[in-house]
Amino acid sequence: MPAAVDEIVETGWAGALAPVAGQIAAAGDFLRTEIAAGRRYLPSGANILRAFTQPFDQVRVLIVGQDPYPTPGHAVGLSFSVEPSVRPLPRSLANIFREYSDDLGLPCPSNGDLSPWAARGVLLLNRVLTVEPGRPGSHRGKGWEEVTEQAIR
Repeated sequence: MPAAVDEIVETGWAGALAPVAGQIAAAGDFLRTEIAAGRRYLPSGANILRAFTQPFDQVRVLIVGQDPYPTPGHAVGLSFSVEPSVRPLPRSLANIFREYSDDLGLPCPSNGDLSPWAARGVLLLNRVLTVEPGRPGSHRGKGWEEVTEQAIR
């Protein structure tokens, strides 16, 4: 039996996402159907709602992406973030780091792991929370937009 949303996300987020709990369950059903049909998705199931594990009341900044990286090994559940070992960096993340460095006069981070940003109150949220490997945008219109719209409110 799938876990309830309030067992997966931080307490404040559980309250904020309560109005779309049914949509989250429906998205889970969609993903189980995909698996049954032999299709995979990214990120891993444990990371789909990762953006909502940081404290709701500590969010200070929102960075919105489109959907997870479609390259296996890249999507980690935080928009634009990748595992520290990923090389080369995805182009979108390299562009963010270039702007970061140019605007703030700071050196580019040494790797693409943005979890320290999330820990400091940056909500790294994709509008669509899953994707089929190798198929950008493949899970648009599957219900995630309603979930992330609620989160942004």
